[in-house]
Amino acid sequence: MAKILIAEDEPDIRELVMFTLQSFGGHEVVSTQNGEEALHKAPEVMPDLILMDVRMPRMTGYEACVAMKQNPKISHIPVVFLSAKGQDEEVSQGLSAGAVAYILKPFEPAILVEKVAEILAEQVS
Repeated sequence: MAKILIAEDEPDIRELVMFTLQSFGGHEVVSTQNGEEALHKAPEVMPDLILMDVRMPRMTGYEACVAMKQNPKISHIPVVFLSAKGQDEEVSQGLSAGAVAYILKPFEPAILVEKVAEILAEQVS
């Protein structure tokens, strides 16, 4: 299926997202621990989708997304925020940073797989 890059600073959540997308979605998953790592890793692995937490050390998901959208090599890659911060202001900030979607934690694994499939399908059409 698709290659997905994850940026999540919480190891348990990172492992859950990886397991979910690999086992139930059949995706290849590359993980990073923060926005800065994801920003450097994305041009190396050229993922089909980037899933990022919002609040991370070293570089927030918002900052990483803005920087990714300024890099012509990776600016086309859709970014999705996966965050517990679901206030309208947070969602609006994420979409303004360049994300295509905002998924709230906690999430049902099946819903995450379904949403990722929808986003990937939209990118093909």
